[in-house]
Amino acid sequence: MEKIEKHLAALKAKHADLDAKLLEEEARPLPDTLKIQEYKKQKLAVKQEIEQIEKNA
Repeated sequence: MEKIEKHLAALKAKHADLDAKLLEEEARPLPDTLKIQEYKKQKLAVKQEIEQIEKNA
């Protein structure tokens, strides 16, 4: 069970990191829309994995 909790914590940290990168990119004078799109896609995938783990826990 501890392994799952560590994995969940790592996923939440990754989600927060992606969120920070997304906000940073959006704040730039000329944001890279492809980076923004990729960060959002990765964030969604991580969020879905977190929700799946929490649902099964």
